[in-house]
Amino acid sequence: MTDAFGRRSVLKLMAAMSVALPRPAAGQEPRRLRPQRNDRFVLTTSKRQVTLADLSPGGRLVTAYPFDPATQTIRDDSRLNEILLVRLDPDVLNGDTRARAAEGIVAYSAICTHTGCDAWEWQPAASIAKCSCHFSEFALNDGARVLSGPAPRRLPALPLKIVDGTLVVADGFVGRPGFESAG
Repeated sequence: MTDAFGRRSVLKLMAAMSVALPRPAAGQEPRRLRPQRNDRFVLTTSKRQVTLADLSPGGRLVTAYPFDPATQTIRDDSRLNEILLVRLDPDVLNGDTRARAAEGIVAYSAICTHTGCDAWEWQPAASIAKCSCHFSEFALNDGARVLSGPAPRRLPALPLKIVDGTLVVADGFVGRPGFESAG
């Protein structure tokens, strides 16, 4: 006896559905994806969600990972997802930096573009982040432009916005996170 959904029909339907289902591309496991629009942030140390109170004006650099609130996924499976967050006086931000900032808060890759170090010294009076490994200095109020040192390029910026009092990723990195390989 043959019914409308015999074994062969069910198998064909299942095969067709599996092709149509969205899947991450190879190597695109959600924890490894770069920051996505509408991701939030969690502190790298405690995995607690970053609040605006964590980013006081003229305060310290905060290191965070992007966090997808819909799936509860922390994108911490790649060093390239480490983000520096700091709140600066909006009046000291240049035009491009101001456009990517949210209430003076700026975000950049926490991986130095020279050799990939992620240890930072913060000079708040000058808005300078200094890589502790080889002493490259970056002007965070000016798009993380290289001021001195061996870093070959600025830190990639991450555009931000504030939604319902929460800091949110507005778009992907401006620039490629990571460092230059010797060669």
